[in-house]
Amino acid sequence: MPGQPMIGRVLVQEGERVSVVSAFNLNKPRRSGQKIRQPEIELRQMLDFTSELVAVFGPNCERLFLNRTALDYLGVSLDEWRQSAAGFEVHPDDVDRIKMRAERAMSDGLPYELEVRLRRADGVYRRFLARCNPVRDHKGLLIHWHVACTDIEGQRGAEDKLCHENLALKRAEEMIREQEAEWQQMLEFTPQFVRVFGPDHERIYANRIGLDYLGISLEAWQQTGDMCEFVHPEDADRMRSFFDHARSIRAACELETRLRKADGTYRWFLARYNPVCDHKGRVIRWYVAGIDIDDRKQAEVRLQRENVALREEIAKNSMFDEIVGTSPALKTVLSYISKIAPSNSTVLITGETGTGKELVARAIHRKSARASRPFVSVNCTAIPRDLVASELFGHEKGAFTGATRQRLGRFELAEGGTIFLDEVGELPVETQIALLRVLQEREFERLGGSDQIRADVRVIAATNRDLRAAVDCGSFRTDLFYRLNVFPMEVPALRERKDDIPLLVEYFINRYARKAGKNITKADKRTLQLLQSYPWPGNIRELQNVIERSVILCDSEVFSINESWLPQDSMPIEPKNDSQLNVRLQAEEKHMIEAALLESGGRVYGPSGAAAKLGIPRSTLESKIRVLRIDKNRYKGFGDA
Repeated sequence: MPGQPMIGRVLVQEGERVSVVSAFNLNKPRRSGQKIRQPEIELRQMLDFTSELVAVFGPNCERLFLNRTALDYLGVSLDEWRQSAAGFEVHPDDVDRIKMRAERAMSDGLPYELEVRLRRADGVYRRFLARCNPVRDHKGLLIHWHVACTDIEGQRGAEDKLCHENLALKRAEEMIREQEAEWQQMLEFTPQFVRVFGPDHERIYANRIGLDYLGISLEAWQQTGDMCEFVHPEDADRMRSFFDHARSIRAACELETRLRKADGTYRWFLARYNPVCDHKGRVIRWYVAGIDIDDRKQAEVRLQRENVALREEIAKNSMFDEIVGTSPALKTVLSYISKIAPSNSTVLITGETGTGKELVARAIHRKSARASRPFVSVNCTAIPRDLVASELFGHEKGAFTGATRQRLGRFELAEGGTIFLDEVGELPVETQIALLRVLQEREFERLGGSDQIRADVRVIAATNRDLRAAVDCGSFRTDLFYRLNVFPMEVPALRERKDDIPLLVEYFINRYARKAGKNITKADKRTLQLLQSYPWPGNIRELQNVIERSVILCDSEVFSINESWLPQDSMPIEPKNDSQLNVRLQAEEKHMIEAALLESGGRVYGPSGAAAKLGIPRSTLESKIRVLRIDKNRYKGFGDA
């Protein structure tokens, strides 16, 4: 009957399609004792326990039937539901949309479906797909609306989640690409030399700054086989050992090395190696950042040179601080110093031991344009002859037994300044050749090295020997003598400037009394007479030692000395011309003996000994060697030996 909810079986034929719909009256009261037919029971059970929410409405939306699943979802009984104002409590945001769709369905009578959020008994809304189908009678009149709501909350949530995840993934990918582009741009133009290597130093990536420095393309750099192709040859072995060590410890480490620039020059870099490991701890990449430290290294070298020069200058506590005196002989020397200092000419200072030749050399340096640069002093007699070349020009690691590291020579330490070669006449012949090259070509090589090192150094040499006599006897090279003797300057002996002795005495008394904390106001007259009458074979150095010793022993304000310290017969006072002749004769004799010892390899006696070459007895030669203080051991290994 119209208006009554029915569930039954209806045969419907549409073309060749045939379907059967079972129908029963859901509202018709049952008569007492009437048994419900079995198909109706089964159909009710099916509707009650289906997972969908099933409802039947009249043609004007009257609430007729709701299955058990729907009643449990809403938390009401069937009667309570029929008496409620709405069939389902819909989410407020969906009400208007549902009304519009339902009004259209009422007019066109066509089935439809839409998504809707329905309120659960606990107040939670879940999303359902509602399918609404009209049921008509045999005359085509609308008699019921059958509604089935399928829970799609989980499905929709999964779809939304997947959609959000996909969107997030795309955004992340875009962000990664943008960050990669930014990082690559930063790496390309960072001031550091950035490289990426494989686990065995295979070349993978180098940034633009690094490639421009090397003057090579990325492809050409990647195809380079030798890991040390751009490394300085002297650093190559150290680089390989370093990488083997880094690979063994698999930890970040750093190394200072020189890399070749596109123009062939080398600069110092600090290379920091950082390994990247996989989950098994295996190195899969090496990230290397190279920082240019060439300016710092050059500054360190300059500082090292200046420190060496400063230490040497401080160590000269036996030297007095100023040139003291007003004698004509000294004024001539001071005039020469003022004239020669501004030039870069080589100077040869001659004079007896203790006359202050190094003091003159330092005065020349201080008045020159090189005064702000190092002054390096080398005493050629204080260095073993087999180490002189290493001391002057430096050596490379492994150049000889015991050379465990590279060492800078005195010429490198004096770069830009002045080197003072004291007792230059004692240099071995082979070192004389190297020194001649420095003076001629302004370059040298370290011992054991092959690189040519430029030398911007002014050379001041000094000797107490007669170099002309040494040239005549063959112990000193003629060409080196003329290279050194550009500007000769002789420092007078103290006995030739006796007028300066009172000034020197006053200077030294003040100096050592201040150190000893004593108050010495003057020197007695007898002391000054003794000091001026003594010939001073040790010159100013001897005078300095005598006064220091006397100040220590002085107990009054008047300075005096012990006369026994100045033996008047040790060196008789002679007229000036005879004294000069005596000195020259002694020097000539010393040079002849040294030449004979050089030729005989330091042997005194025997058929090829120095005594036989000079034609004098062995005992006479031994005596002269002692008197002239000649070290015959220096000549061993030379000559006919």
